[in-house]
Amino acid sequence: MSLMDLGLVRGLVGQVLGTLAGIALVTAIRLVAGMEAWAQEPALTAGIVLGGIGFLIGVGAITDWSKWWVGKETPFVHGPPQGKPAWTRYFGVDYNHKVIGIQYGVTGLLMIMIGGAFAVIFRTELARAGLQFLPENSYNTLLSMHGWAALFGILIGIGGMANYIVPLMLGAEDMAFPRLNAFAYWINVPAITLLMGSLYFGWDGGWTVYPPLSTIGSVGYQFVFWAVFFLGFSSILGSLNIIATILLMRPPGMSLFRMPIFCWAVLATSFIQLTATQFIGQAFLMLSLQRLLGMGFFDPAKHGSPLLFQHLFWFYSHPAVYVFVLPGLGIISELLPVFARKPLFGYRWIALSSIGIALIGFIVWGHHMFTSGYADTLRVFFMLSTLLVAVPTGVKFFSWLGTLWGGKLEFPTPMLFVLGAISVFLIGGLSGPILATVASDLPLHDSYFVVGHFHATIFGGFVFPFFAAIYYWFPKITGRMYNEAMGKLHFWLMTPAFWAMSIGQMTVGTMGMRRRIADYEQAMGGMVNSNLGAVEVGHIVVTIAGYVIALGILLMIYNLFNSAEVGEVAGDNPWRSRSPEWQIPSPVPEHSFAKPIAVVGEPYDYGLPGSYVASATAGDD
Repeated sequence: MSLMDLGLVRGLVGQVLGTLAGIALVTAIRLVAGMEAWAQEPALTAGIVLGGIGFLIGVGAITDWSKWWVGKETPFVHGPPQGKPAWTRYFGVDYNHKVIGIQYGVTGLLMIMIGGAFAVIFRTELARAGLQFLPENSYNTLLSMHGWAALFGILIGIGGMANYIVPLMLGAEDMAFPRLNAFAYWINVPAITLLMGSLYFGWDGGWTVYPPLSTIGSVGYQFVFWAVFFLGFSSILGSLNIIATILLMRPPGMSLFRMPIFCWAVLATSFIQLTATQFIGQAFLMLSLQRLLGMGFFDPAKHGSPLLFQHLFWFYSHPAVYVFVLPGLGIISELLPVFARKPLFGYRWIALSSIGIALIGFIVWGHHMFTSGYADTLRVFFMLSTLLVAVPTGVKFFSWLGTLWGGKLEFPTPMLFVLGAISVFLIGGLSGPILATVASDLPLHDSYFVVGHFHATIFGGFVFPFFAAIYYWFPKITGRMYNEAMGKLHFWLMTPAFWAMSIGQMTVGTMGMRRRIADYEQAMGGMVNSNLGAVEVGHIVVTIAGYVIALGILLMIYNLFNSAEVGEVAGDNPWRSRSPEWQIPSPVPEHSFAKPIAVVGEPYDYGLPGSYVASATAGDD
């Protein structure tokens, strides 16, 4: 077997050839038009677009559709590629939702680790006042890359959980549109290569890429614009597939209010992605065209407005926070009844609260712009709407407490990470109203208090639940148990370290430390200069905590890879869960459900008569 037998390698070759074709096309057009042949930005931008198309052709993500166009049949082929090792299917186009889920999940975890590595580097620089080893431009580039690499990882990780788990929870054989599912995954790969490629040119405007900096900086911005555009395209297609799967492929007996609660969380998330993602895609496309063609969308000299970009950006990017956290909150709600051995308290309220958070999330974007100068009446509206999000979020907290109360609690690693997620998300939740209120946000805006709040929200809402999900469904995916002692060590390293990191970030923020600053000795002058020593101590604590978190994650990676080979055989249902995916063999066979299923009873009725089970066949009930 040669490397070219792997779809990923063919795709990367196709991306290189497409990039060269785009550069050559622009160069030829300029020569014909009598212009100077070489123009870096137009040539590279054309290369970016054609390179992405070339990757999709090379990897085979549109092969079946192209055959349809000429009338050829394209039957599904199940299992590993014929004549190739089984592992090769993970490096090429495969239509099985379980394979795609693992592709998403591993890619997402890899991107989170890359984003974390960027953070460790610039965190080390921040441990002491003054510049140590990073020039300011390099610091800003790493900071910006940390933001987008981590966000890429989170969005792709969500795709991993949704793709692998949701069809199994519904008793479905696959997603509604398997070919579209594979296409939606593979378009992420050229997005990642573009994001990483932007490092070569450097860009230092922060992850929000606000104009005018993003319209006058290096050509690296074009790589970022189109990377996000491709990622957004994947999100839209993936969410459409999830919505169709949940609404149309439930088994007999599974009404909407009999679905596993994680499906509700993913459904709400998918509605946000489907309706909001095009706004950030449009905003980044407008930035690209402004740089390429001199359009004035965000240029005041041409009657444009930089604030227009902020509105477009945050109209997506604040609902995107709920895209990040709603699946994580769904994981918490899914796992608590299993390890409390009692019904999920307020199931319908939790389900509807996810929809409520999704809806309210569309009317809160303006709290990111309290200092931008828009009308005071808008400030009041956005303040009240943001505070309103606390209501459905509070419903979840009280339901979780109700589930825990009086339960027969067990504390394996997934449960520990669920409880850790609740504690960390609570830090983000309690600090949120401070930033939602105009009077307290104004002095804290763009300070490290915001950094601490945001990281607590994302870690509590996604990262901790993501790790809980990995440990929980690891036996289902591999058929083996992870090492429990190492899993718990990971938890006890990571959780106190994160408490110290988030609270430390908020503390230095209240002392005057601004975010996105490389040299705070130079930046902190005047009245706050007396806090410089305390700020430095705070950054030392945060940096040490960051290293401990990184150590815990590396320990988890080793645990998972080692346990997949030598771990104890798990059995089909080691957690004694009543969810449909645990009623089939582990690891899941190629055809997940040998016979159609039906469900009876209510979800999560642990220990009660008529509890929620999946029957062997639909006809049996």
